[in-house]
Amino acid sequence: MKIGMYGGSFDPIHLAHIQVAEAVCRQMELDRLYFIPAARSPFKAGQQSAPAELRLQWIRLAIASHPSWEVDTYEIEQGGLSYTIDTVREYKRRFPQARLFYIIGMDHAPLLTQWKNADELAKLVEFAIVTRPGEIIHPPPEPFRWHLLDNVHCDISSHVIRERIAAGQSVDGLMSPQVAKAVLLSSAYKKY
Repeated sequence: MKIGMYGGSFDPIHLAHIQVAEAVCRQMELDRLYFIPAARSPFKAGQQSAPAELRLQWIRLAIASHPSWEVDTYEIEQGGLSYTIDTVREYKRRFPQARLFYIIGMDHAPLLTQWKNADELAKLVEFAIVTRPGEIIHPPPEPFRWHLLDNVHCDISSHVIRERIAAGQSVDGLMSPQVAKAVLLSSAYKKY
C-alpha cells in the first residue's frame, strides 16, 4: 500500500495544493492521501495561523470530491509545534507495511538534514518534491529518498491569498468557490 502525507498550515488551502495532491496521487500511484494540518509549524514560528477548526473546515470543503483523500487531525490534536518525524512515526505505527511518501516544496529539500531526527526520517519516508516556476532544483542530500514531481508547478501561495484578502482584492481562481466563500465569510483574516 502506498500512502501520501501532505503536511502544512493550509492557511488557507488553495488550488495549487489540490493540483499537487492530484499529481502526487497519479505519479506515485497512491492508494490514500492524508492532508495533515500542523498545529504550529516550526518553520513559521512567528506567524499566527487561522484557527484549526477553520483550516480543517476549508480542507474538508476542498477535498470533498476526492474519495481517497482524508483530513488527519493528528498534529492539531497533539498541539504545540508539529514535527514531521512525530507524524511519520505515527503513520508507521498505523500502517506498518505501507510505503510512505511525504510531500514537500523544493525550498525545503536542501534543508532536510536540519529537520528534527533527520537520519530516522530519511529511513522511514520517501519525499515527493514540488517546484515553483523558475525554481532551481536542489535535490535533498543523501540518504534521503526523493521523487521530483513532473509537470507540477505551484504558483499560488497562501501568503499571497491572505494579502489579497487583507487588501480587499479578488481571490477568484486561487481557491475553489466553496473554500473561497468559507474563507471570506470567516473572521480569520481580519487581523491583517
